[in-house]
Amino acid sequence: MSLSARVNISFKVANIHELTSQEDAAALVVCGEVLEHLSDPHHALRVLSLLAKPYLLVSVPREPLWRILNMARGKYLTQCGNTPGHIQHWAKRAFLRLLGQYVDVVQVRTPLPWTVALCRVRHND
Repeated sequence: MSLSARVNISFKVANIHELTSQEDAAALVVCGEVLEHLSDPHHALRVLSLLAKPYLLVSVPREPLWRILNMARGKYLTQCGNTPGHIQHWAKRAFLRLLGQYVDVVQVRTPLPWTVALCRVRHND
């Protein structure tokens, strides 16, 4: 039997503020390239920590590298390299501190130019 025949995977794109643990909890919740767009990333991480049963994979652009690379390619020069819609900015260490307030960081990777963290929730209801 192939792996795909044994694994049931569901995928949903949704507004983070509309997700509920009753309907949207999963063994692995992926939140990629979202938190930098939110005015309240703390609220989002609280929601994500309720949804992840038990793992959360989250990624954000690594600053200031993200802006520097944008400027090097001639993009968003009048915004000092800031991508439109990015209202939060984290260096790797600051992002890991933020995550640590809500989850345990299990592993971190830094593919250029992102910070990607595999996390485990502290509670497993």
